[in-house]
Amino acid sequence: MAICDRYTRQKEDAIEIFNDGFLKIFKEIHRYKPSYADEVNSFKGWLRKIMIYTAIDHNRKYYKHGFNAELDAAAIYLPVDEDALDMISHDEIIRAMRELSPAYRTVVNMFIIDGFSHEEISDQLGIAIGTSKSNLSKGRHQLQKILKNDNKILIAKNVG
Repeated sequence: MAICDRYTRQKEDAIEIFNDGFLKIFKEIHRYKPSYADEVNSFKGWLRKIMIYTAIDHNRKYYKHGFNAELDAAAIYLPVDEDALDMISHDEIIRAMRELSPAYRTVVNMFIIDGFSHEEISDQLGIAIGTSKSNLSKGRHQLQKILKNDNKILIAKNVG
């Protein structure tokens, strides 16, 4: 479910992806063959890949124009203090990720969290490698901006 949450904005979409993913798993379980000796971890990896690809398919279906959409070039680099990074919780990061556009959120998840290369992202999403790199860069900057703004709001609430 954590994978599904990372790829969506709304809990309902994550639940739909989760259900669709398990439907695929149950339909295709007879085709599963362990990739390496550790069968448990091999199976976990297989499940993970199915959930990731199901999330990508869901986003492609419902946000098909979002993968090629670019925010205007006015993305500004906003440095975040190391001390501020220590104060950011997992939930805050997930909330901030949900605010990204589907294109940025998907590429950031695939590259940073799931370990895909830009070539693999390009193949999976049907976008140019340059678009993948651009979306990653702009997604990171947008994420920094969101987290910085959220922390300013929290500081203002605690002071006032």
